[in-house]
Parts: sequence; structure tokens; C-alpha cells
Amino acid sequence: MRWQIEPRSSQREALDSKALLSLEPVSGNNLADPKTAQFLALKSSIHRKLLDRINLAMLDKLSRAQIEAEVGEIVLGLLAQEDEALNAKERNQLVDEVLDELLGLGPLEPLLADDTITDILVNGFNTVFVERRGLLERVPTRFQDERHLLRIIQKIVSAVGRRVDESSPFVDARLADGSRVNAIVAPLAIDGSLLSVRKFSRKRIGIERLVELGSMPAEVAEVLSAIVASRRNVLISGGTGSGKTTLLNAMSAFIDGRERIVTIEDSAELQLQQDHVARLETRPANLEGRGEVSQRDLVKNALRMRPDRIIIGEVRAGEAFDMLQAMNTGHDGSMTTVHANTPRDALARVEQMIGMSGVEISATSARAQIASAIHVVVQIGRQADGRRRLLSLSEVVGMEGPLITMQEIFRFKVTGRGEGGEVLGQFEATGVRPRFLRAAGEAGIELPSDYFRPGAAMGQS
Repeated sequence: MRWQIEPRSSQREALDSKALLSLEPVSGNNLADPKTAQFLALKSSIHRKLLDRINLAMLDKLSRAQIEAEVGEIVLGLLAQEDEALNAKERNQLVDEVLDELLGLGPLEPLLADDTITDILVNGFNTVFVERRGLLERVPTRFQDERHLLRIIQKIVSAVGRRVDESSPFVDARLADGSRVNAIVAPLAIDGSLLSVRKFSRKRIGIERLVELGSMPAEVAEVLSAIVASRRNVLISGGTGSGKTTLLNAMSAFIDGRERIVTIEDSAELQLQQDHVARLETRPANLEGRGEVSQRDLVKNALRMRPDRIIIGEVRAGEAFDMLQAMNTGHDGSMTTVHANTPRDALARVEQMIGMSGVEISATSARAQIASAIHVVVQIGRQADGRRRLLSLSEVVGMEGPLITMQEIFRFKVTGRGEGGEVLGQFEATGVRPRFLRAAGEAGIELPSDYFRPGAAMGQS
């Protein structure tokens, strides 16, 4: 295979067109550590020389392993020409980082490959935090400068047909593996571009795994499976990073494989395992401000696609009204998530979103729609020790005057803190026998009555 070719300026233009990185030398003002500055300057030099030595058109035709083998030899050869004393470990690190710049997302690549990391938070080019086991920690990862970080962001968003610049300074996107990405740049980001990556789990987390992790007891998991199988409409409520999408994915496994499911998301990340799944994703406006396709547009279109169930990744605005309409008109078993701190707050937020739809409807009528459409509200949260748990399972039972009435079925009761700061507690039943048991019985599902015995402790952690 021939990688060696004559240097051509057109190759650098091709690199820019593919949003690959062409780094500029680091100035001493950018980095406090002289050794780090020297290392990054060397990497930048090697990277520029590499661009003049390889045939960029070949990159799309080879696997990463093949590219690593071929380009790695060239990098080592170029490194030998530099008047720098590096040990074997430093040389290997340099080769890996140059390849990451050429083929991947530069400094983000090691973090994306670390399965213990769930979130990557970049606060400017020289400050990076990650979340491990629910807790934030700072890592030494850094970008060369602000321009370097911006090029990484542009590479991410351009891959999914989106853009970010001064006229459109924030964007939602996703990586090739489904990881969710949010970026916001100047002038809105004052101290440097901000990048947030919610990593997509390579290993699908099912209900069984959530039980193993202590997020819920096996009894509650069995009740959730009965709720989904009996086609009850579910609203999953929780804060940012509480695990709403993870739980939605896990619960979707109980949907009958013979049903047609339509999913609607801003950034596709649901991992449904059924065969008959139609996935839809929103589209932002173009440079002229045209062509936007919102979640509400997709919900309306989904009703014409003969779905058995509609699953919306998260309701944020007027699409909540259309979702309730779908739930009330033959699409039982639909599910969605919402940002809220309690089940009652979740219903209040849905009511506010109905007002955002532009439909003239009284508060009482809106609540009646909610009470009729939503059967179960599942509240989850991330506690002080970083663990994510199901905190409450409540049932919507109807209207009492102008108010929606609810009854809590299960809750997590905190009993104290452990020596290591972990939250201790147990799941217990409130003693209320839910109305959805009738629907479960009609679906051929029988749940033990002991699950709902007052004060019954179902798990301790």
C-alpha cells in the first residue's frame, strides 16, 4: 500500500473539508506546564508533517487497525527526525494521540474509551471534568487551545448535519455510537466553548442490571414489567442525569415484539430491541432559518404511521399536548420522560407544556386530559452518594374537582448514611392496591398481593 506521496496543499484543504484537525503550534501563554507545551508542540509538528506524507483519500477505505499500522510507522519515522528525547512510553503516547487527532476526536478519545466514565464535561480548552459512579472529578485532559476545541466541536456536529457558530451558538448532536452531545460557543459561552457528552452505554442496561445495582428491588421491577405489558401509559420523571433514558430503555424491553413502535427524539439514543421499530429524529433550522422539524411535527406525523405505541425520548414543549392526544386515542402503552423533581411536579410540568402548544384550553380541561392519558408516574433520582434509584412509583387515579388525584404505590425510604457517605434505605409498599392490577389481570399477568402489603420492605441498601 502506498502512503508516501508528493506534498500538496490540496491535501490540507481536503483535511479541512472532512473536519479533520490541522493543529497550529502552541504558544507558551496557552499552557502553564513547559513540558506539556513542549509535548503538544511536538505533536503538532508531527501532525502537520504527517498530512504531507499520507494519501487522505485512503483513510475512508481502511479500517482503523490498518491505518494505525501504516500511519504508526510513518509517525515513528518522523519522530526519529525530531531532535527530541522521548522514552518508549512517551513515543507510544505520541503516536496514539496523533492518530486520535487524525481519525477521532483528539483528547476526547481516551475518555470515550473508558467505560467507567458516563459524562464528559469540557469547560474551555484547559478544563475537563468527568463523571464516574455518579460523582464528578477533574481529569488532566486538555485541548491545545480554544481553536483546537472548536474544531473538535465542529467535527462532531458536522457529522450529523448540524452546525455551531456565532449565529447559532448552541447545538444538540450525537456521536456515531449514539452518545448525546451538547455544545455552546461564544458569544454565549463567556470563558471558552463548553462541550457536554452523555456517553452511550456499550452494554445495554436492562431491568435485571438495575436490580443488581440497587436502583430498584426485583418486586418493583416485576410490577414495572406488568405495567408495560398491560399497556399502561407511563411518564418517567427525574432530574438531569438521573437515568430517565436508561429506565425508559429498560422498560421498553417488556413491549410485545409484535407491536409497531415509533420513537421520537431530539438526538436518537433509545436502544429498543424489538424488530418493528420506526425511529424519528428532529432537525434544526438551516442557515436561512428554514427546514426545522420539531418533536411536535414528528408526533403529528407518527399518528399517520399506524403505531401501536409512541415513545418520546423527552417532552419539553407543545408536543406534550399531542402526546396526550395520542395516549387518549388508541395508542395505549406509550411512554415518555420529563424533567421534574416529584410525581406531582411532573404532572404540573406537563400541564404547563400544554399551554405552550398554543391550543386554547382551560386548566381544568388540560388536567382532565392528563388524568385520562397518564396512568403511572415513575420518579427516579440521583442521590447524594451518586447512586441512581427509583424513588417513587405513583398511579394517577382521576380527577377530584379541579385537581388530579394520585396514589403512591412504592417509595424509597432513606434510613441514614453509611461510613463511606453512601445513602442507606429500603424500598417499601405504601399499602395501596393499584388500579392497574385489573388491566394486568386482563393481560394474563398476576402479581402477588404481598408486594402491596402495607410497609412491606422489598430491598435494603
